[in-house]
Amino acid sequence: MTICVYGAGSIGCYVGGRLAASGAAVDFVGRERIARQVAGNGLTLTDWRGTEMRAADARIQIAPDAVAGADLVLVAVKSGATAAAGEELAPRIEPGTVVVSLQNGLRNAEVLREKLPGAIVLAGMVGFNVVGRGEGRFHCSTAGELEVQRHRGLDRWSEAFARAGVPLNQRDDIGAVQAGKLLINLENAINALSSLPIKQELSQRAYRRCLALAQREALAAYDAVGLAPAKLTMLPPKWMPTLLGLPDGVFKRAAGRVLEIDPHARSSMWQDLEAGRPTEVDYLNGEVVGLARRHGLAAPVNARLVELVHDAERGGRRDWSGRELLADLAGR
Repeated sequence: MTICVYGAGSIGCYVGGRLAASGAAVDFVGRERIARQVAGNGLTLTDWRGTEMRAADARIQIAPDAVAGADLVLVAVKSGATAAAGEELAPRIEPGTVVVSLQNGLRNAEVLREKLPGAIVLAGMVGFNVVGRGEGRFHCSTAGELEVQRHRGLDRWSEAFARAGVPLNQRDDIGAVQAGKLLINLENAINALSSLPIKQELSQRAYRRCLALAQREALAAYDAVGLAPAKLTMLPPKWMPTLLGLPDGVFKRAAGRVLEIDPHARSSMWQDLEAGRPTEVDYLNGEVVGLARRHGLAAPVNARLVELVHDAERGGRRDWSGRELLADLAGR
C-alpha cells in the first residue's frame, strides 16, 4: 500500500517523513525548492519532546504523475492551491482512492470533492505546528494530533500512522473540529505581524487581547450559523477570549500549558512572509469575515488583520508591538 503526500511542505514532509521513517511506502510531490533541500539529505524529523527520526531515502518529486497508483493521498498544499491540486489529481488517481485534506481552513475538502467526484475525500485537521529548518530538517514545535473525518477506508492505515507517532484520530464531528482549529489559527496573523516567537508573543497580554477580539468575532459568526466548535484545548472555545484577556501572571498560572511550546516556534504565516510567499490569511481570518457577512454580521477586526497581512506580503510593516496592534484593532 502506497501513500502519496501531495504538497510536500512543512506539514507534508513531517507527516510523510515520519511514516516513511517507520517503514511505510511514501511518495512525495512538492515544489523544486523543497526538492533541492531534501536531495542528498533525506528527511530528518524532530519534535519538541526530543524525538528524532530519519527517512534517509526520501525524495521530493516535482511531476504530479508521481501520485499515480497511490492508495492514500494526503493533500497538504496551501489553501489557495487546493483547486489546482484537485485538477492535477483528477486524471491521475483511481476511483475509490482515499484522499485526506491536511489543510487549514474550513472548505478545502469541499473543493477537492468537486474536483475528485470518484475519490473518497475526507476532511482532516493538523493540530501541531511544524517549522522547516533547511536541508531536509522539519521540526514539530508544539503538541497536537491528526484529526480526520471518520471512514472505514482509513482503518487499514491506522497501524502505520500509530507506528509513526502521528496516530489518526477519526472523528464524526470533523466540521466542529475544523471550526475549533480555525479559532486557534486566528493567532497566525497576529504572530506574523509581531515577528516574535509564538511563546514570547502569547506571553504578552496586549497580543492576547488582539487574538481575543478576533475570536469573539468568529464565535459570533459560528453562533449565527449554528456551528459549535469542538474543544481542542483545556478550555471550552467560548471561554478562550476571556482567558486570553487575563493579566500576564494570572494567565500563566491559569493556562501555563498554552505556553508549553518550543521557544523558537513561529506560525506558518510568519514563515510564509519570511520566505516571500503568499499567506493563507484569506482562508483563516478571511474565512471569518466571509462567514460573518453571509449572515448579516461584521467582522472588522479580522478584516483589518487580513488587510495588514496583505500589506506585509507587499513589504509592509511586520514589527507591530502588542499595544500598537491592539489600539489599531480595538478602534475598529
